[in-house]
Amino acid sequence: MKFLTKIAVAVLLPLAVVLAWNTSRLQPPSPPANALPPLPLDEAGAAQRLAGAVRIPTISYEDRQRIDAKALDDLADYLVRSYPRVHATLQRERVGHSLLYTWPGRDAAAKPVLLLAHLDVVPVEPGSEKSWTHAPFSGDIADGYVWGRGALDDKNCALALMETAETLLAQGFAPRQTIYFAFGEDEEIGGAEGAAKIAALLKSRGVHAAFSLDEGGAITHGIVNGITRPVATIMAAEKGYLSLRLSAKASGGHSSMPPGETAIGQLARAVARVQNRRLPGRLVAPVTDMLDRLAPEMPLGQRVAVANRWLFAPLLVRVMSRTPVGNALVRTTTAPTMFNSGVKDNVLPSEATAIINFRLLPGDRIEDVERHVKLAIADDRITVRREDDFARNPTAVSDTHSAAFDVLERSIREIYPEVVVSTGLMFGASDTRNYEGVYDNRYNFSPTLYEPADLARVHGTDERVSVKGYADMIRWYVRLLQNLNETG
Repeated sequence: MKFLTKIAVAVLLPLAVVLAWNTSRLQPPSPPANALPPLPLDEAGAAQRLAGAVRIPTISYEDRQRIDAKALDDLADYLVRSYPRVHATLQRERVGHSLLYTWPGRDAAAKPVLLLAHLDVVPVEPGSEKSWTHAPFSGDIADGYVWGRGALDDKNCALALMETAETLLAQGFAPRQTIYFAFGEDEEIGGAEGAAKIAALLKSRGVHAAFSLDEGGAITHGIVNGITRPVATIMAAEKGYLSLRLSAKASGGHSSMPPGETAIGQLARAVARVQNRRLPGRLVAPVTDMLDRLAPEMPLGQRVAVANRWLFAPLLVRVMSRTPVGNALVRTTTAPTMFNSGVKDNVLPSEATAIINFRLLPGDRIEDVERHVKLAIADDRITVRREDDFARNPTAVSDTHSAAFDVLERSIREIYPEVVVSTGLMFGASDTRNYEGVYDNRYNFSPTLYEPADLARVHGTDERVSVKGYADMIRWYVRLLQNLNETG
């Protein structure tokens, strides 16, 4: 017994020392920063101008024939009226119904910066209009909020950039490097007419930005488990996108004389096999960087696990996989989203089809997922076909230790001193994916504060942004451009 005890001590004591040493090497929690004095702004006027933009229903539909191009033109005209200094100084180009603004820099050798937003919004779910506290396109200002579709996604960003330029121009500001504002018309349906064409135009001119910044990351409070302070997340990569169409065929006929297996039965089993055989989980950048940045704020047990991923990575993956958000951070996700078959309850369908959507983790490729699905199904009667319209591999992971990232982080801490700044991985798609090849690094962040109840407002009911929060967005963009001028 004494011999076994000595062996246990000899093994466990060094292990404990290693675990403790690695944990001690984590950066200590960052103290709240010293906030800059708030920039004086006409907060009420800014809110009114945002509300005016919300009232213009620039809705994107999958059926492009339903899109009201006049609404996009009306919004473009509204920006001209609302921001006279911007339109007297910056070059504005119409790319279809999208907008590209160029603010020439003083230093021709300095790489430009590309700031993105989109002008379109998603439709309001039919029948849900009465559930809104204020009508979806009312642009009402009430209870300290601007209400309406686009207040959070993404007219707040576009208008905040306009407010920023108008404010800085009034101060005589001139940027060191050229600044581009690129506002797409159809981000909600893929960006083919907006961001993709603006990107092609910039490429044709040889434009290559130091970084791009788009919506996607935000400031959240009470959402990251185990962390009490607000977290500002600058996304450094975007997951890939793939939808596969599965099809099964069988003999039709009368349902009173069914075969041993129908097309629906074949396909249902195939979908279940794919869903039950998840792609493997693993920790990859930028999720590992995210964990390192958040670990100092976590309880002791979580800090030990993060600091010693060489030992606890499988445990971390297993624990993170228990929640939808955590699972999306550690693997390519599988989501059956459509199933179609049959025309009548007593008719055997001759064909059944299903769509399964995948969001690809960095390091996975579309071909890997297709191979995995076919192996999981293991049934030659099921055909698997890629839906190519929107398929994209994951983006490259941008540098979270770059000068550009540092400027973003510093600007956040100067305006929002209480936050913890982290990085992360975009699950959804943004216009940024259309600009690959136009930037060195791409980041997704807009300084909007989300409490847990706010997440459902994006694309949902009662979309709104606080008047004070919107004013702070403008202050942040102002500080960002000022910091870029000071960074040589």
